[in-house]
Amino acid sequence: MNSAGATKFVDFADLDGIEVADWHHILNVNVVGAWNTVKAAAGLLESSPIGAVVNVASSAGVRVAGSSLPYSVSKAALIQLTRTLARGLGPRGIRVNAVAPGFIESPWTAGYGERGQEVARIAPLNRVGTPADVAEVALMLIRSSYVTGEVVLVDGGLALVD
Repeated sequence: MNSAGATKFVDFADLDGIEVADWHHILNVNVVGAWNTVKAAAGLLESSPIGAVVNVASSAGVRVAGSSLPYSVSKAALIQLTRTLARGLGPRGIRVNAVAPGFIESPWTAGYGERGQEVARIAPLNRVGTPADVAEVALMLIRSSYVTGEVVLVDGGLALVD
């Protein structure tokens, strides 16, 4: 499971708030890090009876949202990496899928009081997500032996109303 992530909180319109170094850091952690992990583990995954990778993307990679331009772009790239790895590694018995969480209760979002309340108000399931919600979907993807190249949004239906 590739769950490392990095960001910088900068409004999408603030082009001067992002430096080239920010792009490099965010893309290196969020995309290249996942690539390096899969590449290093491919031999072990191939010999495993399970052989499953789950990347933690974000709803920001599916719709225009997130903490910054490079974060959103990096999660979209991670989704494409998931799909291309699934195609390339499937013949080796390795499945590659992703979860794409929306607003999840965590130490990272603890200071987002009003935003969390707004998400709970407008999401069809009328709440924000929990780490357990994301873990359930990740386990489902690990256990589903005939699923590969898929990205599952875990956002309480928020993408339906945004």
